[in-house]
Amino acid sequence: MSESQGRIGVVGSNMVDLVTYTDRMPGPGETIEAPEFELGFGGKGANQAVAASRLGSSVMMVTCVGDDMFGQQQIRNFQENGIDTSHVHRVEGKSSGVAPIFVEPSGENSILIIKGANASLSPDLVDQAAPALEGCDAILMQLEVPLAVNYHTIAWAASKGITTILNPAPASTELDVAQLAGLSFFCPNETELATLTGMPTDSDDDIIAAARNLIAQGIEQVVVTLGGRGARLVTAEKVEEIAPVKVAPVDTTGAGDAFIGSFAHYLASGADAPEALRKAAFYAATSITRRGTQKSYLTPEELERFSL
Repeated sequence: MSESQGRIGVVGSNMVDLVTYTDRMPGPGETIEAPEFELGFGGKGANQAVAASRLGSSVMMVTCVGDDMFGQQQIRNFQENGIDTSHVHRVEGKSSGVAPIFVEPSGENSILIIKGANASLSPDLVDQAAPALEGCDAILMQLEVPLAVNYHTIAWAASKGITTILNPAPASTELDVAQLAGLSFFCPNETELATLTGMPTDSDDDIIAAARNLIAQGIEQVVVTLGGRGARLVTAEKVEEIAPVKVAPVDTTGAGDAFIGSFAHYLASGADAPEALRKAAFYAATSITRRGTQKSYLTPEELERFSL
């Protein structure tokens, strides 16, 4: 059964995933045949929203879609996943965001992102959604929308005492850490942490030092995801190690979003941060045992039946 229901707001992106399964990546100027192609719904914001909703949270989405067929399909997909679309805006004359994804036999993936209508999300649209967002236990954000949207949302949520979670992906050197003061949880992977701090992340000590550099600038807690090495929860006072969950990978696409979306769900459902992260690590691991992004995210009933 699902946990007690929390309410989560996602201020962020949506994409249509164009997934090619390939035996290998082509070299420059080379054309090769790939065995399979699938079209699916994605975007880091939408993925995280679907993960949280599948687990039982009440989720609302603040995002923009294009006035094309992908936009219509994206809205329908939100609704079919139980996500409130009252603040999903269709932008005239803009294409929806798309993400061509290339998946190799090992399960590793390479991704291109075309933001499309996601670039039209604005602080004004966040303000329009503010009365609904004010009832949320947590607000999730990513970097596939204009940075000003994240800065505005963090400052507003901090003034209301609402927990905020920022997944800084895809990493941008333009991100101004000074504008993140008051953020509850900053959730980079080790590569993103290195890019955003300009500090090495080669060892655990390096990772902790880089995370505490961010904490010294006003971020409350940093969650660093380390792939097969699990994750680290870093605060000013302590470090909590989140052990990895070992599975045979089939497709790693969307695993990071499964982790963040489920973390928000468990946090909003009353778990403390270490417990929520351990549950999220398990949830993300289950997602990489199945193909696809959102369609690989399990419900609580499916999760109970899952065996490693």
